[in-house]
Amino acid sequence: MNNWLTNAKEILTALHCEESGQDLIEYALIAALIALAATVGMGVVAKAINDAFSSIGTKLTNYAS
Repeated sequence: MNNWLTNAKEILTALHCEESGQDLIEYALIAALIALAATVGMGVVAKAINDAFSSIGTKLTNYAS
């Protein structure tokens, strides 16, 4: 039983000190944050472009009539 506890403690200590996967998780979080910001930003830009084209269309309609 004591041998099993020692092995378990060594394994948990090794896993706790292991940092090789930490960089991958950090990069994934940064990529997700950038994707979220791009999605929100594109929504704002799309609305502004739509408003601009609507305004131009309204002005052209008024001048043509």
